[in-house]
Amino acid sequence: MSATIQPIVVTPAIDRLLAFYQGLLGAVETSRTPEEGPPFFINLRVGDSDLGLVSDADVELGTAQRMLLSVAVADVNERVGQVEGLGGQLLGPATDMPWGQRVAHIKDPDGNAVNLTQAL
Repeated sequence: MSATIQPIVVTPAIDRLLAFYQGLLGAVETSRTPEEGPPFFINLRVGDSDLGLVSDADVELGTAQRMLLSVAVADVNERVGQVEGLGGQLLGPATDMPWGQRVAHIKDPDGNAVNLTQAL
């Protein structure tokens, strides 16, 4: 049996995260629920993957996190230059890893861990 796993980010500021992922990764909104009025759920397409955003005004930011999003991009250095302008945080310079990737560790505007990766 095969399965599909979709990461979903819960946020108190869905419009802010929507703008961040659209601006940084070129994410395309493919659906939203409800279709009219303030969204509860927005599905984004990033390359050949889906990322969900769920609105929850009561979610607390800054709580312990045990997962991160890892996103393959064509040019890590180019994307790193966009992070802070879109409300994210760069945690350090991009680094070439011994397993053949260039990696930048960032946080989205909600403080969620995101790795931008590029094959070397």
